[in-house]
Amino acid sequence: MPSPSTVNASSFRERVGALRNLRPFLGMVWATSPSLTATTIVLRLMRALLPVATLYVGKLIIDDVVMLVQLPDKPVTLQQWLDSGHLNRLGLLLAAEFAVAVLADVLGRVVTLLDGMLAERVSTSSSVRLMEHAATLDLEDFEDAEFQDQLERARRQTSGRMTLMSQLFSQAQDLVTVASLAAGLIVFAPWLIVLLIVALVPAFLGEAHFNAKSYSLDFGRTPERRELDYVRQTAASAETAKEVKIFGLNEFLIDRYRRLAASFYDANRRLALRRAGWGGLFTTIGTVGYYFAYAYIAWRTLTGEFSVGDLTFLAGSFRRLRTLLEALLSGFSSVAGQALYLDDLFTFFEVRPEIHSPADPLPFPRPIREGFVFEDVGFIYPGAERWAVRHLSCTLKAGEVVALVGENGAGKTTLVKLLTRLYDPDEGRILLDGHDLRDYGLDDLRGSMGVIFQDFVRYNLPAGDNIAVGRVEARDDRERIARAATRSQADEVIGRLPHGYDQMIGKRFKNGVELSGGEWQKIAIARAYMREAEVLILDEPTAALDARAEYEVFRRFKELSEGKTAVLISHRFSSVRMADRILVLADGKVEAQGTHEELLAQRGRYAELFELQAAGYR
Repeated sequence: MPSPSTVNASSFRERVGALRNLRPFLGMVWATSPSLTATTIVLRLMRALLPVATLYVGKLIIDDVVMLVQLPDKPVTLQQWLDSGHLNRLGLLLAAEFAVAVLADVLGRVVTLLDGMLAERVSTSSSVRLMEHAATLDLEDFEDAEFQDQLERARRQTSGRMTLMSQLFSQAQDLVTVASLAAGLIVFAPWLIVLLIVALVPAFLGEAHFNAKSYSLDFGRTPERRELDYVRQTAASAETAKEVKIFGLNEFLIDRYRRLAASFYDANRRLALRRAGWGGLFTTIGTVGYYFAYAYIAWRTLTGEFSVGDLTFLAGSFRRLRTLLEALLSGFSSVAGQALYLDDLFTFFEVRPEIHSPADPLPFPRPIREGFVFEDVGFIYPGAERWAVRHLSCTLKAGEVVALVGENGAGKTTLVKLLTRLYDPDEGRILLDGHDLRDYGLDDLRGSMGVIFQDFVRYNLPAGDNIAVGRVEARDDRERIARAATRSQADEVIGRLPHGYDQMIGKRFKNGVELSGGEWQKIAIARAYMREAEVLILDEPTAALDARAEYEVFRRFKELSEGKTAVLISHRFSSVRMADRILVLADGKVEAQGTHEELLAQRGRYAELFELQAAGYR
């Protein structure tokens, strides 16, 4: 993650240094579609030579007209002109200029079409690449606020920088045009090129400076921009509408959005005013240079050194050169500025996960023979001061249903995250059948575990797909989906839906049907059964169910976990008591373990919590 000092971009060298991003960017464009890229380059090269051809043909036309006008015995009528043959050359020149004009128009439209098609494909390709790379990163990254800022900036670049592609191609096209026009000027008055460049340098430096300032402002305000998007989403979304209305939060959220937006506007306005003021001054300098050169060319025409056609060609070339060089210099500054933004995308691609598969992974045991062993495991969340778990030692035997019990913050969910290698221990190790968990392939390990967390995702997808995400490669296996739904009792929920398994659930999209919290949880639990994994884990996914429904879910869970290693977490003791063994966690370690009856007999924390809960039902 770049530090603020590295993104200040206050020096010309830093802005130019950002141009290193253009090579991988152009490589990404080429890899997306070599044929489209090559075609647009060839067509742009053809377009680049048309301006000088148009000007030169125009010069020849004017010189030819002047010559014809000066004929001593020139014809009078059109028929006489045609019969004399004097108009033959002029007619060919006019036809040539017409052909060049038509070709320029056709090529322009074709290039615009190809640019749009290529930009769309590049945007899609870079978005897919971003998602693919994000999928490889650690959970730790996504729980970091600075990484979220970096991800947001990278996400904006997948579509926000597609204009850069057209701009780079246009810059290359303009360079070829400049070279051809400059060659004509050099033949007549080479020092005009020097005058033109000197007049335009201030405008270039000004644009470069303000592009860098704009990037620095945008970079520094990424957290506020994310907050702005969050407030806008919170104020107007189906997920938050109930609380926003009940608590009357509309005015509060709108005012917060208005204040954030106003601060963005003020900062951008100040920069825009400064940019406009200095830009006007620098443009005036360029205009003065142009008219000085124009006057010089006119004077040499009056002295007879240039023809009228030469005057037209040189004036047109100089004017076009001025416009092109202004565009190139400001475009270079703009490209350098956009290259700074590309830093956000390619820096994100450089982030590497710390949790990965070994070079020669062990195959996941099917079936598990011994089970899992936690040996003096310690883990602390990044940026936290307190260990989530430490000196944690316990076993999860093969084929055993283990319940985890403890107060909030005791380390229950952390244990599950370590078991599934969403995190790796900072101390100690976790063994599976005698081998370190890190010796197994990451995809194989996670693919062998069915986990449903308390904060499971409510996918706005058809009911069948909502279950199929548990084993998405089996999405077309309707029998397997139905079997998983029956096991979690979600089949009763789906049976009441108008279109059954094809019914869109969630209200985000048209014709979607919203479910109750308990119904969503049965759908989510079906995902774990859909996985048909060696290890099943339910991490408090039944909080929205009443005690009877949760008991029934866990009873079926125990029955269906026969022969599998299973872990369940719940605050309801009526449910966890059916586990083969209960681990009581406190302060990040196992304080006690045993069956329900054994733990009650110990008269420890478990018995205390059980009595407190039981008293609430009396």
